[in-house]
Amino acid sequence: MTATTPPQETATSTSTVTATSEAWDLGEVVIHRIDEMALPPQTGPWLLPGATAEVLDEAPWLRPDFADADGPRLASHTFAVLIGGLRVLVDTGIGNGKVRANPAWNDLRTDYLERLAAAGFPAESVDLVINTHLHTDHVGWNTELRDGSWVPTFPRARYLTSRAEWDYWAAAEMDEHRGQMFRDSVHPVRDSGQFDLADVPEQGHEVVDGLRLIPAPGHTPGQVAVELRGTGRPALITGDSIHHPVQLSHPHLTSCVDIDPEQAVRTRGRLLAGLADSDALLLGTHFPHPTAGLVRSHHGRYRLLPAPSTPGRA
Repeated sequence: MTATTPPQETATSTSTVTATSEAWDLGEVVIHRIDEMALPPQTGPWLLPGATAEVLDEAPWLRPDFADADGPRLASHTFAVLIGGLRVLVDTGIGNGKVRANPAWNDLRTDYLERLAAAGFPAESVDLVINTHLHTDHVGWNTELRDGSWVPTFPRARYLTSRAEWDYWAAAEMDEHRGQMFRDSVHPVRDSGQFDLADVPEQGHEVVDGLRLIPAPGHTPGQVAVELRGTGRPALITGDSIHHPVQLSHPHLTSCVDIDPEQAVRTRGRLLAGLADSDALLLGTHFPHPTAGLVRSHHGRYRLLPAPSTPGRA
């Protein structure tokens, strides 16, 4: 998700969600949700204009967790993964101190890094950062401001995105706001020599044993989802291929910032069909609590059956 015509709400000086951590144990792979902030109530109706009250009423299971009277509820968080002894961060949220067109994202002052450290991932310990795509709310903590310059937040990490994603934006004509985001959150990582590009074919790209990038184009041309395989069960982190659980019930609903809405619908249908009625967890990058669930066939559509965090891991 990005914000070209953002909902208007002024950011607060601190994070707006409770400082809790949830985690899911897949068997030798553990996924932690690291909260950044709840997104303003206006975000859902703006981002998913087709998710009207009538559409939400067709999926009563969405309330109260995923929707309220204002529409779909959304959040900004990232996922920190322990796999094969590596500490991997999937997406990096909005970030602190960044000049952004969206007032709700402008010059944030959240305790995200403290939450990440509390989950066992201090910045200096992170081995790999995966950016599912290069949008403002997925790359923000790539960097932090030190001595007046934007530098990589994770000093020993490799940063990874798909080559198709990089090539698209490298050739795109950017407005000033998007250009600013690249200057403060993407280019410093590239300039540090920590930025890697992966070719992601149809069958996916195995990064390490048990972690694979899956092509998920539509929202952006080179977006990827992240497949994780534990000894107990698999999981899929969506990026923005699925913004909200209402898109399980109505996969044709597109976001106002999808670059190719028709391709986004095809991608969502493919991913959901592969997850349906299996033991694989679906974890949405913008899903509010409870965030993770099982995809179940439901009256010719799909629904999300929430999966609680693993006892002793949260």
